[in-house]
Amino acid sequence: MGFKEFLKRRSLRAKDDKRTRAAELTLRESLYPICLVTVLFFLWGFSYGLLDTLNKHFQNTLNITKSRSSGLQAAYFGAYPLASLGHANWILRHFGYRATFIWGLCLYGIGALIAWPCILAKSFAGFCMAIFVIGNGLGSLETAANPYITVCGPPRYAEIRINISQAFNGIGTVVAPVLGSYVFFAFDDQTALRNVQWVYLAIAIFVFILAFIFFLSVLPEITDADMAFQATETHANADDKPFWKQYRLFHAAFAQFCYTGAQIAIASYFINYIRDTQPIANDSLASQLLAGAQGGFAAGRFIGSFLMRYVRPRWVFLVYLTLCVVFIAPAITQRGWTGMSMLYVTLFFESICFPTIVALGMRGLGRHTKRGSGWIVAGVMGGAVVPPLTGVAADKHQTALAMVVPLCFFVAALSYALCVNFVPAYRDPADAFSTTEVGLTDRRAGVDEEVGEVGVLGDEKATKGEIEA
Repeated sequence: MGFKEFLKRRSLRAKDDKRTRAAELTLRESLYPICLVTVLFFLWGFSYGLLDTLNKHFQNTLNITKSRSSGLQAAYFGAYPLASLGHANWILRHFGYRATFIWGLCLYGIGALIAWPCILAKSFAGFCMAIFVIGNGLGSLETAANPYITVCGPPRYAEIRINISQAFNGIGTVVAPVLGSYVFFAFDDQTALRNVQWVYLAIAIFVFILAFIFFLSVLPEITDADMAFQATETHANADDKPFWKQYRLFHAAFAQFCYTGAQIAIASYFINYIRDTQPIANDSLASQLLAGAQGGFAAGRFIGSFLMRYVRPRWVFLVYLTLCVVFIAPAITQRGWTGMSMLYVTLFFESICFPTIVALGMRGLGRHTKRGSGWIVAGVMGGAVVPPLTGVAADKHQTALAMVVPLCFFVAALSYALCVNFVPAYRDPADAFSTTEVGLTDRRAGVDEEVGEVGVLGDEKATKGEIEA
């Protein structure tokens, strides 16, 4: 195979008006692309967890207030709508998923490299700019990865797939605080800043290598035509409406804004909460306690994924989000280990909310799937709004009392959980996908997925070849 043929086979442009076999991928066929894309979930979980640790670290080393340190979250999550509604969404709609993955990884690597001189100069504003570039990269990855995991494979298991993948995101959020406790807080300020530099250099090298792996890999491209077919097959024909009348989608985006803002605010000020309510705890111990809470968060996703095998995902979502409201409330008034325990339980029940909002919000969008996913991911911008509000409240009052802010946003997000369970216009499309046989029976060959043989995923011709509708 010549070099030109090699490049042609790895073209980054996919034709969105053609239906391919990707709409009916079986469990076995979807295994490799799901595993590869799941690596991305770990990456941005690690980056997000690192940000929570750096929030407190920069308060110490640069002598900034809690509200000003939230500039990290504002820069990081403020970049998301620029990516998900702008450049990343344009690339996704005009080129495809693989091109968007590579674009996001390259931005992530560039931002990590920019962070190096900013840390060297001890410039908080410069580091926030680097984080803004990283946020654009991660926003691009989320714009493509969340819908890809949701639609890559049998629709019936979409919520389970995305929650398992997002569980590796949770593992990343555990690793980062543990790393921070030993690399950032265990040294003097000058050495700690130098360690931050090396961490971001290592990240840059890794993501550039990963971008090259995505370029070499053959991933099934899921087109708008595929998603329109899937919506028709499941009888969830919501995509018959114009995009601006997809009210369920916009409600899901609103819920994502409120929920994500609350989640980020709690994690961002978790270390401050421990220090304010536990005088005997130092920053290193508080960072380790944050890692433990994030471990509960990751465990909650695995347990939630298991429950969704037997209980409708929308019911699991409603119970989990309701319990977030129930347990964050006592953390406002309680102190010591009791208040911390309430935060631990809250993080456990936060676990499945983000990915389940993505999966339920995309139900029945059909040809609008790629565009719609950008709006749901843009809801992550809540992480740029709620933490600063919480920081202002924490500066004026105690961090514990500031937890009133995320509580209010949890209550607002709960409106979507109630609608998707009790309003037929929301509930019926979700249930239609939960019962479909698409992808479970290989109708192309008449082979049942559970017992039959399927084509080899690594076969480039089979993956690349398109089957017209």
